[in-house]
Amino acid sequence: MKLDDFDFHLPETLIATRPARPRSSARLLLAQGDSIRDLHVRDLTDLLGPGDLLVLNDTKVIPARLNGTRARQTPQGEVVAKVEVTLLEPTPLGWKALAKPLRKLKPGEVIRFGDTLSAEVAEIAGGELSLRFDATGAAFDAALAQVGAMPLPPYIAALRAPDDADREDYQTVWARRSGAVAAPTASLHFD
Repeated sequence: MKLDDFDFHLPETLIATRPARPRSSARLLLAQGDSIRDLHVRDLTDLLGPGDLLVLNDTKVIPARLNGTRARQTPQGEVVAKVEVTLLEPTPLGWKALAKPLRKLKPGEVIRFGDTLSAEVAEIAGGELSLRFDATGAAFDAALAQVGAMPLPPYIAALRAPDDADREDYQTVWARRSGAVAAPTASLHFD
């Protein structure tokens, strides 16, 4: 079996870039044996039975997508380049992250994400980088809220840019504990 076996054409017009309103009116396809039924998420309660288990993830998505710049001195003068960073997970020294373009970054360089937040590239290994931010704790959270964007899935980000509505739309209604860098998207249909 190859990954290509799962490729199929999906017209952009069929990709939702905003949640259904109300959320539970989102469509649900039920496949049981040879039968297929079109339902809605609100019908899920009728499908669950005694002994079934529904697991809910209560982490809150942080605005983990950052756009910044790095400056480097060259014989021609200072060169400033754009860098897109997606935070992955906190570490004792900062954050693991992905970056575009990763291959042009060097340890020791500073990436500035506006006036309120910057980070030093501590290490680059295995396609990821480690960043040491100039803020921690509540100060980091406040700066991230100011300069970060919600990390939309690629299939949505290809169709539109993140905006302020995503800070609510891209959360589950039971999100409580801050720290997720991506939403459990199936859970976004519950209200």
